[in-house]
Amino acid sequence: MPAMASRGRGRRTINEINMVPFIDVMLVLLIIFMVTAPMLTPGMIDVPKVGKGAKPPKSFGQVIINKDGSLQLKTDDSERPVTLQALGATAKSWQTTQPPDTPVLITADKGVQYEAVVKAMDALQKAGVQRVGLSVKQGG
Repeated sequence: MPAMASRGRGRRTINEINMVPFIDVMLVLLIIFMVTAPMLTPGMIDVPKVGKGAKPPKSFGQVIINKDGSLQLKTDDSERPVTLQALGATAKSWQTTQPPDTPVLITADKGVQYEAVVKAMDALQKAGVQRVGLSVKQGG
């Protein structure tokens, strides 16, 4: 019996994780990435350029988004404030009195959050406005 008791006490469990295999694997991966990185050809991305359209439309509606987030719908004959909920219906009803494919441009102040522009765009598209564009102010 004393032999059995000493056998159990002689083995101790190791409570530490052996980091050497982990470090070896990480070094091999690092070498693989360092060798293959120069071989990769960088992809070219065609970024759209801002410029004037070839033929600007004769008439268009314009949604103006102010710094405070308020919206105005400017048409050929008037400029009136609208809410985000009424924007789509108002623009669509104006568009039905215009020639087919009359665009609605969204013009926003530089300090306006992009979320406001996206919400205006979404409201116009949900109402069925076919041509929605963004007006960009070039220069300073």
